[in-house]
Amino acid sequence: MDRTSASQQSNYGKWTLSSSEDEAEDSTIPSTPSSSRQSLDSVPHYTCSDARKASHKRKVNPVKFEEMSKQESIPAKKIKTESEVSGWCLSSSDEESKPTQSEQKKKIKTDTIDAPVRAQNIQGHTEVTQVKYKTPSDSQDIWDLLQAGEPFRFYLTKVTGIKPKYNSGALHIKDILSPLFGTLVSSAQFNYCFDIEWLVKQYPEEFRNKPLLIVHGEKRESKTKLHEDAHPYEHIRLCQAKLDIAYGTHHTKMMLLLYTEGLRVVIHTSNLIREDWYQKTQGIWLSPLYPRLPEGASVSAGESSTNFRSDLIAYLASYNSPSLREWMDIIKQHDLSETRVYLIGSTPGRFQGKDKDKWGHFRLRKLLRENTSAGPDKEMWPVIGQFSSIGSMGVDKTKWLCSEFTESLKTLGKSIKSLQKSEIPLRLIYPSVDNVRTSLEGYPAGGSLPYSIQTAQKQPWLHSYFHKWKAETSGRSQAIPHIKTYMRFSPDFQNLAWFLVTSANLSKAAWGSLEKNGAQLFIRSYELGVLFLPSAFDTNTFNVKVNIYSHNEPSGNAFPVPYDLPPEHYGSKDRPWVWNIPYVNAPDTHGNIWCPP
Repeated sequence: MDRTSASQQSNYGKWTLSSSEDEAEDSTIPSTPSSSRQSLDSVPHYTCSDARKASHKRKVNPVKFEEMSKQESIPAKKIKTESEVSGWCLSSSDEESKPTQSEQKKKIKTDTIDAPVRAQNIQGHTEVTQVKYKTPSDSQDIWDLLQAGEPFRFYLTKVTGIKPKYNSGALHIKDILSPLFGTLVSSAQFNYCFDIEWLVKQYPEEFRNKPLLIVHGEKRESKTKLHEDAHPYEHIRLCQAKLDIAYGTHHTKMMLLLYTEGLRVVIHTSNLIREDWYQKTQGIWLSPLYPRLPEGASVSAGESSTNFRSDLIAYLASYNSPSLREWMDIIKQHDLSETRVYLIGSTPGRFQGKDKDKWGHFRLRKLLRENTSAGPDKEMWPVIGQFSSIGSMGVDKTKWLCSEFTESLKTLGKSIKSLQKSEIPLRLIYPSVDNVRTSLEGYPAGGSLPYSIQTAQKQPWLHSYFHKWKAETSGRSQAIPHIKTYMRFSPDFQNLAWFLVTSANLSKAAWGSLEKNGAQLFIRSYELGVLFLPSAFDTNTFNVKVNIYSHNEPSGNAFPVPYDLPPEHYGSKDRPWVWNIPYVNAPDTHGNIWCPP
């Protein structure tokens, strides 16, 4: 395929091809009120992907379901329906679910506070009502919230439009930056997408002039735009991550927060834009407050049993940036010994020998080999991968997914080769079209799921692994997931062998792919996540916490998996969300259809 931008006419209609087979793997769409300045802009005022731009344009200029028959309302001479372009999917039906009469008659108000809530009618179709649920702010004691997160310190972000009880154990960015967490001295924000003006406002007023380092991967015009946005703020410095390999991204999402009382590290999955902290499912690992080491402490002092401090310093060193060397020195001055998670990062490059085990899926493989134990009872435990974007996997499952990548995911103990002869069950969770349509944001939520028709049609074999997004346990079935998680669980779904939350989507660019007959690992992007292993929490396996916000359920070693187990396989009419084809046969929760601009 020609990687240059081009407009092609095919049986899928006329669509603009992205500049890469592996789309920029992260983006979401603005959801500010239409009266605001941002909504009047034709494109977001921050750099983002084509999928996000399409969602923004469609939110600014929505197409109502009732208007779909009017040619002048459709931004193209002829729009093919989704059912006409869905032949590439593994589906026994090309029919998209038709709306009920009540859906056709219902006038749905688009409102950024009133959240759409779905209910199933007797025919199994979705009807939409409005319930006012606002995001709680300071109503909950922050220390009770942090205590509830022990021992894992794993949290979800607050979601506007869900029942308050499901936000009772969640965090907003303003909570993380609150003075209750520490007296801020300076901070560093690593991310893919930045809204500088919005970000500054998330800091408490007393901290808004404290030194802030922004670590980004922007180039050329988008870099210039970011510098322009940061220019009014004298306390902000920018650090450009080197991205010399084509189609790589700076996808890592981390905060380094230096306080007078110590240091905190936050590794999460949200872009630094309002939309990612509004109505999406996102994950956060919040470190303990790391105290400063006493003067004269030994070099080895302050290291954890998981080697978190040295691994974090090694990750920062990979940027080869003077600005980050300052933060490396700060980390060395603090006691990180209480950390109980392992760091898994990716950094661009080609790695051989021992370096191959430092990054990407080989880093995961190494940690699982050294810190888990094999056993016949665990050999066939299934693996879950849950993500918000998908790269090119190859012409069949043996090219990467079910060879080198799954080999890393299924590693147990020090045995080099698994004893099992059959494939372990692999279950991939990725939102279906109906997940997006019935979400709190409606179709524009698909801007954070930039899977293109050009990639999807080359790997229809992949879609047989797909399972729906469903998260009743956390009240987030309608909050489209931007979180990325991977885990291995028992066949009865009661226990976990391990759990990983990360920025890494399902792609070779993020995780790395082998070259030179397996001697070299090639990675395009920066990524970062934390791995929870039972051995670091003095147990053999984690229990699965069934209702993660239930105060009646004992916690102990029960891990709060944020979605429902077992995952539900796509039905015969389900299709994976693809952002750059139209969906016009049924309205979303705001009464709109999806026609990519």
